[in-house]
Amino acid sequence: MEKPHKKLKAWQKSVEFCVKIYEITEKFPKDELYGLTSQIRRAALSVPSNIAEGAARNSSKEKAQFYNIARGSISEIDTQVEIAFRLKYINNNDKQIIIKSLTEIDKLLYGLWKKSCKIK
Repeated sequence: MEKPHKKLKAWQKSVEFCVKIYEITEKFPKDELYGLTSQIRRAALSVPSNIAEGAARNSSKEKAQFYNIARGSISEIDTQVEIAFRLKYINNNDKQIIIKSLTEIDKLLYGLWKKSCKIK
């Protein structure tokens, strides 16, 4: 039996995004392993994890809460990417790819949140 979260486009895109973040942060300085590298990876991992947890919940209120947590992680990643860019750990092209993905995932999450809150 396939889990319900695997059917969600937001989950699928956020898993792809998480893999991309791991690939990009592989190039970060090794002395950042327990700093920015770890922080951005944990935030990226949090997005699909919270989508999955929200999709597994029965109540709309709980679903909305987990989708909101995932959206919070997106804001964290946005901040961490800006810092990584300013520290020259990532180039402008990687930054734009990340921001584009974050925007797409955030829109999908907002749709899930609206649906769980029954907002039209």
